[in-house]
Amino acid sequence: MNDAPNTRDDLYPLPAVDAGVVSENESNPVRDKSFRFALKTIGLCRELQADREFVISKQLMRSGTGIGANVEEAISAESRRDFLHKLNIALKEAREAHYWLRLLDASEIETKRDLREFVADADELVCLLVSITRKLSQK
Repeated sequence: MNDAPNTRDDLYPLPAVDAGVVSENESNPVRDKSFRFALKTIGLCRELQADREFVISKQLMRSGTGIGANVEEAISAESRRDFLHKLNIALKEAREAHYWLRLLDASEIETKRDLREFVADADELVCLLVSITRKLSQK
């Protein structure tokens, strides 16, 4: 019998964030989605670099992986204000990644992946982060 994890997600359990309080026993959609988005972004950027497209791939790599990095920093924030600040940075990164993906799609640079799906994922992250940051700003 194989006790190895079935998926990559099993290797990286994702704790929840509730207004700056981390619960290790609950899932966190923003952390989970930003991590998955970063993995997908890495794959797309590798493909772009193999096709000798370096400028957009570099920008997309930074912004696409920066979302999750800033969400992780928010989880270990020192205060509610710091938590909100880190999530606002994650939101800026998500908007930037969304921009680069739309530009890539509009430029008609060939990829093996469906860029509309990537744009939709980035849009979903933007919407989640906008909702969270607005809610926290009102408190």
